[in-house]
Amino acid sequence: MLLKSCCIYSIGVFSILILIAGISLVLSNVFPLLLQSMVKKEVVLKNGTEAFEAWENPPPPVYMQFYFFNLTNPLEVLDGDRPAVVEIGPYTYREYRPMEQVNFLDNGTKVAAVNTKTYIFQPNMSRGPESDLIRTVNIPAMTVMAQFRDHTLIANLISAYMKSSNEGLFTTQTVGELLWGYQDGLLRTLKVFKPDLDDVFGLFYKNNATNDGNYVFFTGQQNYKDFARVDTWNGESSLKWWTTDECNMINGTNGASFHPIINKNETLYMFSSDLCRSLYALYEKDVRVKGVPGYRFIPPSKVFANLTVNPDNAGFCVPAGNCLGSGVLNVSACKQGAPIIMSSPHFYQADEKFVVDVFGMKPNKEHHQTTIDINPLTGIILQAAKRLQVNVYVEKISTFSQTGNVRTVVFPVVYLNESVVIDDESAKKLHVVVAEGNIVVNVPFMLIGLGIILGAVFMVLMCRQKHPEGTAAERQPLLGS
Repeated sequence: MLLKSCCIYSIGVFSILILIAGISLVLSNVFPLLLQSMVKKEVVLKNGTEAFEAWENPPPPVYMQFYFFNLTNPLEVLDGDRPAVVEIGPYTYREYRPMEQVNFLDNGTKVAAVNTKTYIFQPNMSRGPESDLIRTVNIPAMTVMAQFRDHTLIANLISAYMKSSNEGLFTTQTVGELLWGYQDGLLRTLKVFKPDLDDVFGLFYKNNATNDGNYVFFTGQQNYKDFARVDTWNGESSLKWWTTDECNMINGTNGASFHPIINKNETLYMFSSDLCRSLYALYEKDVRVKGVPGYRFIPPSKVFANLTVNPDNAGFCVPAGNCLGSGVLNVSACKQGAPIIMSSPHFYQADEKFVVDVFGMKPNKEHHQTTIDINPLTGIILQAAKRLQVNVYVEKISTFSQTGNVRTVVFPVVYLNESVVIDDESAKKLHVVVAEGNIVVNVPFMLIGLGIILGAVFMVLMCRQKHPEGTAAERQPLLGS
């Protein structure tokens, strides 16, 4: 009997100790911190780690889709009507983007590399062949006219040549030519006077099987938040195109990788060589991709807002004080003087005037917003879509009759959707990591649950000990009953 009582009281004491231990572990946050410490040690750009292998040669397939805007009323536009365009696409390319020339620096705290991108056309995922014809603004001509507008003699000579060769404000080229390059007659003629001028033009000319510059990244060895963060680009730690130091800063990663242990209140910074600037994204909502939990981050409208909405963007107005409006970015300074304006597709989140100025614009959040879905524990990208639109600043130039009576307009040429979804094998691995992480984090709650169960057992045993079943004599029926 004494032994039985000792066992019962031992269960009670043990349940209390387990409860205290579980509650203490929850309050001290020991296990989540332990999990985070384990992840931080693994997510480092170092030979032998899965993080380095995925960074060096990303396993999920990346696709680049191009959607062109075909101009339907060129003569009317020259008479002053607004452009009417029809979206044609997608023209899809498989993108391969390994890190090459990898070289570790400063005792493994930094790594230098170039990100070579190669595009392979995917006919089965495209609207048509690369030989499809597109009518759009003549970007080389618009660039030349804008650059020589104030040089009357040269402008007259160029205008005369354009008339003789039947070159105008608009041109018709194939998809392949517009993307990867074609020899332009006007540029070829100007090359005689300026030998270093390249007479081939393409929106992504020299961007296939090439890289966008030399990067030096932090490896995350010293601080996990520095994982894959850009230290320098082309040997510089800042840009030179904008008019304020803040706008010239190179912030964040290159957008292909992010540090682990991400929370919802975090601001994710990225540097985009396509946009010639850094930008940031904020948490929008929870998502699941192939069953893996993630956070969706999006660039808020404030990133591309006019200085009246966001004074921090004053430096992006070039020349200084020349601001076009919210939702568009003049990148001519970093595009060899070409009047290129970047925006979201269909001028999503831009001022309404840009949408109204071009018939055929239909901005839509689902199809035109840039999104990044990230697993918060590992920082691995589950799904992403970078969506950008290339536009040209078109205006009437009095010294060139080729511009007619065209109205000033930000003319859409093409928009791209660079997208990726985590592959099945990587998703399975991540499932295991997330499951193991959940087990580690929930150990204190398991202890609390065990303590509650043992406490319940203790109470039952105590009740049975205090109220034993009746004796055998009491249980027998009375004689004669």
